[in-house]
Amino acid sequence: MRGAATALEPIRVLLVDPECATRQGLGLRLAADPEVELVGLCASGPEALQFLRQHPIDVVFLDVEMSGMDGFQVLREAGSERTGAIIFVTAAATHALKAFEVHALDYLLKPIQDERFTQVLARAKEHVRGERIRVLARQLVGLLGMTPGAALATPSLVPPPSAPHYLDRLMLKEVGRVAFLPVDEVDWMEAEDYYVQVHAEGQTHLLRQSLRELEERLDPHQFVRIHRSTIVNAHRVREMRPLFHGEYQVILRDGTSLKLSRSYRQRVDVLLGRARGHA
Repeated sequence: MRGAATALEPIRVLLVDPECATRQGLGLRLAADPEVELVGLCASGPEALQFLRQHPIDVVFLDVEMSGMDGFQVLREAGSERTGAIIFVTAAATHALKAFEVHALDYLLKPIQDERFTQVLARAKEHVRGERIRVLARQLVGLLGMTPGAALATPSLVPPPSAPHYLDRLMLKEVGRVAFLPVDEVDWMEAEDYYVQVHAEGQTHLLRQSLRELEERLDPHQFVRIHRSTIVNAHRVREMRPLFHGEYQVILRDGTSLKLSRSYRQRVDVLLGRARGHA
């Protein structure tokens, strides 16, 4: 990633995928974003490695399964200082754990859905801008002649990007009282008509709002919709078992068994990453 890049410069993206249809589809989506500059299209690992060694890149959309040199080999050969943020793209969810091990920013499963792509690209752009702001702040501190200790003691001259505010507790209106439930204590939630049943540590609470409204106010890196009517706290996932036709059985720490339906299978990477990190 280029240290001299300003926060408003286009984000330089490299797309690496052996499938022509995927390159065309993702290429059109990326080219349509005015904040993105699609600087390269590669069909193989060796081609991508050569490109990374010759051009500065902010984000790489990288297929895992390529003949001759797979995506993980490309990363090892190129080095982290040349690759920027990595978004793995593949049809196999089994690579999700390894993607997190090499500190990939995110993971796209084929066939790629528009909503999921938009989320991933937004996260990548936010990540790159944050890194650029930190670099510029360090450069400014250097120009002002501050010592590292003084820099730590001085308020930041460049404010960090504001983070979205998510719910940290739920307000439960019960007979004769109002109770507050920390979201970290929630195991899972399910829709029931125009209400939501909240399951937390063996107890069930009723919220008078829709599951969609609640989902929009929860941290998407912690609470993951796995079914049209079900959201789980990914920190409470104990294990996952593959079923048939792209579905999974999600087992929570209290033994609750839920189903991750095929239409939400792109969320499996989040569940695998959170389950592994909080096992």
